[in-house]
Amino acid sequence: MIKPQALKKGDHVAIVSLSAGVLGEKFAKHELNQGKKRIEELGLIPEFMPNSLKGIEFIKNHPEKRADDLKQAFADNRIKGIFCAIGGEDTYRLAPYLLDDSEFVENVQQHPKLFTGFSDTTVDHLMLYQLGLTTFYGPNVINDLAELDTELLPYTKKTLEHYFQNPATTEISSSPVWYEERTDFSEAALDTPRVSHSETKGYQVQRGSGVIEGQLLGGCIDSLNSLLTDKRYNDEPKINEKYHLLPDAEEFESKILFLETSEEKPTPEEYREMLKNLKAKGILQAVAAIITGKPQNEVHYEEYCQVLKEETADTKTPLMTNFNFGHAYPRTTLPYGLKAKLDLDNKKLEIIEPYFAE
Repeated sequence: MIKPQALKKGDHVAIVSLSAGVLGEKFAKHELNQGKKRIEELGLIPEFMPNSLKGIEFIKNHPEKRADDLKQAFADNRIKGIFCAIGGEDTYRLAPYLLDDSEFVENVQQHPKLFTGFSDTTVDHLMLYQLGLTTFYGPNVINDLAELDTELLPYTKKTLEHYFQNPATTEISSSPVWYEERTDFSEAALDTPRVSHSETKGYQVQRGSGVIEGQLLGGCIDSLNSLLTDKRYNDEPKINEKYHLLPDAEEFESKILFLETSEEKPTPEEYREMLKNLKAKGILQAVAAIITGKPQNEVHYEEYCQVLKEETADTKTPLMTNFNFGHAYPRTTLPYGLKAKLDLDNKKLEIIEPYFAE
Protein backbone atom coordinates (compact mmCIF):
# COMPACT_ATOMS: atom_id res chain seq x y z
CA MET A 1 0.00 0.00 0.00
CA ILE A 2 1.07 3.59 -0.65
CA LYS A 3 1.14 5.53 2.62
CA PRO A 4 0.70 9.29 3.06
CA GLN A 5 2.81 11.38 5.42
CA ALA A 6 1.60 12.06 8.94
CA LEU A 7 0.16 15.53 9.43
CA LYS A 8 2.24 18.31 10.97
CA LYS A 9 1.23 21.52 12.70
CA GLY A 10 0.74 24.20 10.07
CA ASP A 11 -0.35 21.77 7.35
CA HIS A 12 -3.20 22.72 5.03
CA VAL A 13 -6.08 20.22 4.90
CA ALA A 14 -8.90 20.09 2.36
CA ILE A 15 -12.55 19.82 3.38
CA VAL A 16 -14.65 17.99 0.78
CA SER A 17 -18.36 17.18 0.49
CA LEU A 18 -18.27 13.96 -1.51
CA SER A 19 -21.71 12.65 -0.52
CA ALA A 20 -24.15 15.05 1.17
CA GLY A 21 -23.94 18.84 1.05
CA VAL A 22 -25.10 19.51 4.61
CA LEU A 23 -22.01 21.54 5.53
CA GLY A 24 -23.06 24.32 3.15
CA GLU A 25 -26.56 24.79 4.53
CA LYS A 26 -27.53 27.76 6.70
CA PHE A 27 -28.93 25.45 9.37
CA ALA A 28 -25.45 23.93 9.75
CA LYS A 29 -23.54 27.23 9.98
CA HIS A 30 -22.77 26.70 13.66
CA GLU A 31 -21.38 23.25 12.86
CA LEU A 32 -19.27 24.68 10.07
CA ASN A 33 -17.84 27.27 12.46
CA GLN A 34 -17.28 24.66 15.17
CA GLY A 35 -15.52 22.29 12.79
CA LYS A 36 -13.32 25.06 11.38
CA LYS A 37 -12.34 26.18 14.87
CA ARG A 38 -11.46 22.65 15.96
CA ILE A 39 -9.34 22.02 12.86
CA GLU A 40 -7.43 25.18 13.64
CA GLU A 41 -7.05 24.13 17.28
CA LEU A 42 -5.35 20.98 16.03
CA GLY A 43 -2.80 23.27 14.39
CA LEU A 44 -4.11 22.76 10.85
CA ILE A 45 -5.23 25.25 8.21
CA PRO A 46 -8.62 24.27 6.72
CA GLU A 47 -9.13 24.78 2.99
CA PHE A 48 -12.77 24.41 1.97
CA MET A 49 -12.79 23.11 -1.58
CA PRO A 50 -14.72 25.28 -4.10
CA ASN A 51 -17.92 23.20 -4.12
CA SER A 52 -17.87 21.87 -0.56
CA LEU A 53 -20.18 24.58 0.85
CA LYS A 54 -22.71 24.84 -2.00
CA GLY A 55 -25.45 22.98 -0.15
CA ILE A 56 -27.52 19.84 -0.40
CA GLU A 57 -29.24 20.37 -3.75
CA PHE A 58 -26.12 21.47 -5.62
CA ILE A 59 -24.05 18.61 -4.25
CA LYS A 60 -26.82 16.13 -5.05
CA ASN A 61 -27.11 17.33 -8.64
CA HIS A 62 -23.41 17.71 -9.43
CA PRO A 63 -21.33 14.61 -8.68
CA GLU A 64 -18.77 15.89 -11.18
CA LYS A 65 -18.21 18.97 -9.01
CA ARG A 66 -17.75 16.82 -5.94
CA ALA A 67 -15.18 14.85 -7.88
CA ASP A 68 -13.50 18.08 -9.00
CA ASP A 69 -12.96 19.04 -5.36
CA LEU A 70 -11.23 15.74 -4.59
CA LYS A 71 -9.13 16.05 -7.74
CA GLN A 72 -8.08 19.56 -6.75
CA ALA A 73 -7.19 18.42 -3.24
CA PHE A 74 -4.89 15.70 -4.57
CA ALA A 75 -3.40 18.03 -7.21
CA ASP A 76 -2.56 20.83 -4.74
CA ASN A 77 0.87 20.25 -3.22
CA ARG A 78 0.00 22.52 -0.27
CA ILE A 79 -2.75 20.12 0.83
CA LYS A 80 -1.47 17.37 3.13
CA GLY A 81 -4.75 15.86 4.32
CA ILE A 82 -8.37 15.52 3.20
CA PHE A 83 -11.29 15.52 5.64
CA CYS A 84 -14.74 14.48 4.45
CA ALA A 85 -17.54 16.76 5.65
CA ILE A 86 -20.05 13.95 6.25
CA GLY A 87 -21.36 10.79 4.61
CA GLY A 88 -24.48 10.48 2.48
CA GLU A 89 -25.72 7.84 0.08
CA ASP A 90 -24.55 8.36 -3.51
CA THR A 91 -20.79 8.87 -3.54
CA TYR A 92 -20.57 5.95 -6.00
CA ARG A 93 -21.57 8.51 -8.67
CA LEU A 94 -18.06 9.98 -8.46
CA ALA A 95 -16.44 6.82 -9.81
CA PRO A 96 -16.46 7.67 -13.55
CA TYR A 97 -15.11 11.17 -12.93
CA LEU A 98 -12.30 9.88 -10.74
CA LEU A 99 -11.26 6.45 -11.97
CA ASP A 100 -11.38 7.39 -15.67
CA ASP A 101 -9.16 10.41 -15.03
CA SER A 102 -5.53 9.39 -15.49
CA GLU A 103 -4.25 12.63 -13.97
CA PHE A 104 -6.23 12.00 -10.77
CA VAL A 105 -4.96 8.42 -10.59
CA GLU A 106 -1.38 9.62 -11.02
CA ASN A 107 -1.80 12.32 -8.36
CA VAL A 108 -3.18 9.84 -5.82
CA GLN A 109 -0.28 7.48 -6.43
CA GLN A 110 2.48 10.06 -6.73
CA HIS A 111 1.23 12.56 -4.13
CA PRO A 112 -0.52 10.50 -1.43
CA LYS A 113 -2.41 12.39 1.27
CA LEU A 114 -4.23 11.46 4.45
CA PHE A 115 -7.91 10.82 3.70
CA THR A 116 -10.45 10.36 6.51
CA GLY A 117 -14.20 9.77 6.78
CA PHE A 118 -16.76 7.02 7.34
CA SER A 119 -20.28 5.87 6.37
CA ASP A 120 -20.95 6.38 2.63
CA THR A 121 -17.33 7.51 2.42
CA THR A 122 -16.72 3.73 2.42
CA VAL A 123 -17.06 3.86 -1.36
CA ASP A 124 -14.47 6.64 -1.67
CA HIS A 125 -12.14 4.56 0.50
CA LEU A 126 -12.65 1.61 -1.84
CA MET A 127 -11.84 3.73 -4.90
CA LEU A 128 -8.62 4.95 -3.30
CA TYR A 129 -7.82 1.42 -2.05
CA GLN A 130 -8.13 0.26 -5.66
CA LEU A 131 -5.46 2.83 -6.52
CA GLY A 132 -3.23 1.45 -3.77
CA LEU A 133 -3.58 4.25 -1.20
CA THR A 134 -3.90 3.62 2.54
CA THR A 135 -6.85 5.68 3.81
CA PHE A 136 -8.48 5.97 7.20
CA TYR A 137 -11.99 4.88 8.16
CA GLY A 138 -12.41 7.46 10.87
CA PRO A 139 -13.57 10.92 11.92
CA ASN A 140 -15.17 13.49 9.62
CA VAL A 141 -15.95 17.19 10.07
CA ILE A 142 -19.63 17.33 11.04
CA ASN A 143 -19.87 14.18 13.14
CA ASP A 144 -16.60 14.63 15.00
CA LEU A 145 -14.76 17.92 14.63
CA ALA A 146 -18.04 19.85 14.90
CA GLU A 147 -19.03 18.05 18.12
CA LEU A 148 -21.43 20.44 19.85
CA ASP A 149 -20.02 19.91 23.33
CA THR A 150 -17.43 22.39 24.62
CA GLU A 151 -14.64 19.96 23.73
CA LEU A 152 -13.99 17.09 21.37
CA LEU A 153 -14.96 13.70 22.76
CA PRO A 154 -11.71 12.59 24.48
CA TYR A 155 -11.40 9.22 22.70
CA THR A 156 -12.09 10.82 19.30
CA LYS A 157 -9.57 13.57 20.09
CA LYS A 158 -6.91 10.90 20.64
CA THR A 159 -7.89 9.39 17.29
CA LEU A 160 -7.36 12.74 15.55
CA GLU A 161 -4.07 13.30 17.36
CA HIS A 162 -2.84 9.99 15.97
CA TYR A 163 -2.92 11.59 12.50
CA PHE A 164 0.15 13.56 13.69
CA GLN A 165 1.96 10.49 15.05
CA ASN A 166 3.58 7.45 13.46
CA PRO A 167 4.44 4.74 15.97
CA ALA A 168 5.59 1.33 14.74
CA THR A 169 2.45 -0.29 16.16
CA THR A 170 -0.91 1.03 17.38
CA GLU A 171 -3.28 -0.70 19.77
CA ILE A 172 -6.95 0.04 19.05
CA SER A 173 -8.25 0.13 22.60
CA SER A 174 -11.88 0.05 23.70
CA SER A 175 -13.31 3.37 24.85
CA PRO A 176 -14.30 3.37 28.54
CA VAL A 177 -17.37 5.44 27.63
CA TRP A 178 -19.89 5.43 24.78
CA TYR A 179 -22.32 8.17 23.82
CA GLU A 180 -25.82 8.33 22.44
CA GLU A 181 -26.47 10.14 19.18
CA ARG A 182 -27.93 13.60 19.61
CA THR A 183 -31.55 14.35 18.84
CA ASP A 184 -30.96 18.11 18.60
CA PHE A 185 -28.27 19.40 16.24
CA SER A 186 -29.45 23.02 16.27
CA GLU A 187 -27.47 26.00 17.46
CA ALA A 188 -29.38 25.74 20.73
CA ALA A 189 -27.54 22.47 21.41
CA LEU A 190 -24.11 24.16 21.40
CA ASP A 191 -22.13 23.57 24.60
CA THR A 192 -24.40 20.73 25.74
CA PRO A 193 -22.91 17.31 26.54
CA ARG A 194 -23.95 14.07 24.92
CA VAL A 195 -25.72 11.44 27.00
CA SER A 196 -22.93 9.07 28.03
CA HIS A 197 -22.71 5.53 29.38
CA SER A 198 -19.91 3.50 30.92
CA GLU A 199 -18.70 0.76 28.59
CA THR A 200 -19.61 -2.48 30.34
CA LYS A 201 -18.95 -4.99 27.55
CA GLY A 202 -15.69 -3.94 25.89
CA TYR A 203 -14.69 -6.07 22.95
CA GLN A 204 -16.61 -9.32 22.83
CA VAL A 205 -15.43 -12.55 21.22
CA GLN A 206 -18.35 -14.27 19.53
CA ARG A 207 -16.28 -17.12 18.09
CA GLY A 208 -12.68 -18.23 17.89
CA SER A 209 -9.42 -18.20 19.80
CA GLY A 210 -5.76 -17.49 19.25
CA VAL A 211 -4.12 -14.75 17.18
CA ILE A 212 -4.99 -13.83 13.60
CA GLU A 213 -2.99 -11.47 11.40
CA GLY A 214 -4.28 -9.89 8.22
CA GLN A 215 -4.79 -6.64 6.36
CA LEU A 216 -7.87 -4.58 7.17
CA LEU A 217 -10.64 -4.13 4.60
CA GLY A 218 -14.32 -3.24 4.98
CA GLY A 219 -16.59 -0.33 5.87
CA CYS A 220 -20.26 0.42 6.41
CA ILE A 221 -22.23 -2.70 5.53
CA ASP A 222 -25.14 -0.59 4.26
CA SER A 223 -22.82 1.07 1.75
CA LEU A 224 -21.21 -2.20 0.70
CA ASN A 225 -24.65 -3.74 0.24
CA SER A 226 -25.87 -0.82 -1.85
CA LEU A 227 -23.11 -1.52 -4.36
CA LEU A 228 -24.68 -4.95 -4.89
CA THR A 229 -28.38 -4.04 -4.96
CA ASP A 230 -30.51 -1.47 -6.77
CA LYS A 231 -32.83 -0.66 -3.87
CA ARG A 232 -31.57 2.93 -3.62
CA TYR A 233 -30.22 3.69 -7.10
CA ASN A 234 -30.84 1.64 -10.23
CA ASP A 235 -27.39 2.26 -11.67
CA GLU A 236 -25.34 1.61 -8.52
CA PRO A 237 -24.69 -2.11 -9.15
CA LYS A 238 -23.79 -1.30 -12.77
CA ILE A 239 -21.30 1.38 -11.70
CA ASN A 240 -19.92 -1.03 -9.10
CA GLU A 241 -19.47 -3.75 -11.69
CA LYS A 242 -17.87 -1.46 -14.26
CA TYR A 243 -15.40 0.11 -11.84
CA HIS A 244 -14.94 -2.84 -9.46
CA LEU A 245 -15.75 -0.64 -6.46
CA LEU A 246 -16.37 -3.62 -4.18
CA PRO A 247 -13.28 -5.80 -4.47
CA ASP A 248 -13.68 -9.39 -5.63
CA ALA A 249 -13.68 -12.20 -3.09
CA GLU A 250 -10.06 -12.98 -3.97
CA GLU A 251 -9.04 -9.54 -2.70
CA PHE A 252 -10.65 -10.33 0.67
CA GLU A 253 -8.71 -13.58 1.02
CA SER A 254 -7.09 -13.75 4.48
CA LYS A 255 -8.13 -10.18 5.30
CA ILE A 256 -9.67 -9.01 8.57
CA LEU A 257 -13.07 -7.71 7.48
CA PHE A 258 -14.47 -4.77 9.43
CA LEU A 259 -18.20 -4.05 9.26
CA GLU A 260 -20.54 -1.59 10.94
CA THR A 261 -24.14 -0.45 10.50
CA SER A 262 -25.43 2.99 9.59
CA GLU A 263 -27.53 5.49 11.51
CA GLU A 264 -30.56 3.99 9.76
CA LYS A 265 -30.25 1.12 12.25
CA PRO A 266 -31.17 -1.74 9.92
CA THR A 267 -33.40 -4.41 11.42
CA PRO A 268 -31.82 -7.77 12.23
CA GLU A 269 -33.61 -9.17 9.16
CA GLU A 270 -32.10 -6.45 6.97
CA TYR A 271 -28.69 -7.08 8.53
CA ARG A 272 -29.03 -10.78 7.70
CA GLU A 273 -29.89 -9.96 4.09
CA MET A 274 -26.83 -7.72 3.77
CA LEU A 275 -24.59 -10.45 5.17
CA LYS A 276 -26.13 -12.95 2.76
CA ASN A 277 -25.36 -10.62 -0.14
CA LEU A 278 -21.71 -10.41 0.90
CA LYS A 279 -21.71 -14.17 1.29
CA ALA A 280 -23.14 -14.63 -2.21
CA LYS A 281 -20.10 -12.73 -3.50
CA GLY A 282 -17.79 -15.10 -1.62
CA ILE A 283 -16.52 -12.38 0.70
CA LEU A 284 -17.55 -13.81 4.08
CA GLN A 285 -16.01 -17.16 3.17
CA ALA A 286 -12.71 -15.59 2.12
CA VAL A 287 -11.83 -13.53 5.19
CA ALA A 288 -9.68 -14.67 8.10
CA ALA A 289 -11.82 -12.92 10.71
CA ILE A 290 -14.60 -10.35 11.08
CA ILE A 291 -14.75 -7.45 13.53
CA THR A 292 -17.82 -5.25 13.93
CA GLY A 293 -18.48 -1.78 15.26
CA LYS A 294 -20.86 -0.92 18.07
CA PRO A 295 -24.25 -0.04 16.52
CA GLN A 296 -25.42 3.52 17.10
CA ASN A 297 -27.06 3.74 20.54
CA GLU A 298 -26.40 -0.03 20.82
CA VAL A 299 -29.65 -0.66 18.91
CA HIS A 300 -29.99 -4.35 17.86
CA TYR A 301 -26.49 -5.15 19.18
CA GLU A 302 -27.31 -8.58 20.61
CA GLU A 303 -29.47 -9.49 17.60
CA TYR A 304 -26.73 -8.46 15.16
CA CYS A 305 -24.24 -10.65 17.00
CA GLN A 306 -26.58 -13.63 16.80
CA VAL A 307 -27.29 -13.09 13.10
CA LEU A 308 -23.57 -12.76 12.37
CA LYS A 309 -22.85 -16.02 14.16
CA GLU A 310 -25.61 -17.80 12.28
CA GLU A 311 -24.52 -16.51 8.86
CA THR A 312 -20.91 -17.58 9.46
CA ALA A 313 -21.67 -20.87 11.20
CA ASP A 314 -20.61 -22.92 8.17
CA THR A 315 -17.24 -21.18 7.83
CA LYS A 316 -16.63 -20.92 11.59
CA THR A 317 -15.13 -17.48 10.98
CA PRO A 318 -13.57 -15.92 14.09
CA LEU A 319 -15.67 -12.97 15.28
CA MET A 320 -15.05 -10.07 17.65
CA THR A 321 -17.62 -7.31 18.15
CA ASN A 322 -18.34 -3.95 19.84
CA PHE A 323 -15.42 -1.93 18.45
CA ASN A 324 -15.49 1.88 18.42
CA PHE A 325 -15.55 2.46 14.69
CA GLY A 326 -18.40 3.56 12.49
CA HIS A 327 -21.60 5.33 13.43
CA ALA A 328 -21.49 4.99 17.21
CA TYR A 329 -19.65 7.50 19.41
CA PRO A 330 -16.77 7.89 20.12
CA ARG A 331 -14.79 6.98 17.01
CA THR A 332 -11.45 5.36 16.28
CA THR A 333 -9.70 5.01 12.92
CA LEU A 334 -9.07 1.81 10.99
CA PRO A 335 -6.46 2.04 8.21
CA TYR A 336 -7.32 0.34 4.92
CA GLY A 337 -4.84 -2.26 3.75
CA LEU A 338 -2.56 -2.19 6.77
CA LYS A 339 -1.67 -5.32 8.68
CA ALA A 340 -3.44 -5.92 11.98
CA LYS A 341 -3.17 -8.51 14.73
CA LEU A 342 -6.41 -9.70 16.28
CA ASP A 343 -5.84 -11.42 19.62
CA LEU A 344 -9.06 -13.27 20.44
CA ASP A 345 -7.75 -14.68 23.71
CA ASN A 346 -6.90 -11.26 25.15
CA LYS A 347 -9.56 -9.27 23.25
CA LYS A 348 -7.07 -6.95 21.57
CA LEU A 349 -6.62 -5.38 18.15
CA GLU A 350 -3.26 -3.94 17.14
CA ILE A 351 -2.11 -2.37 13.88
CA ILE A 352 1.36 -3.87 13.48
CA GLU A 353 2.86 -1.42 11.03
CA PRO A 354 3.11 2.38 10.92
CA TYR A 355 0.10 4.28 9.58
CA PHE A 356 2.24 6.70 7.59
CA ALA A 357 5.30 6.80 5.37
CA GLU A 358 8.58 6.85 7.29
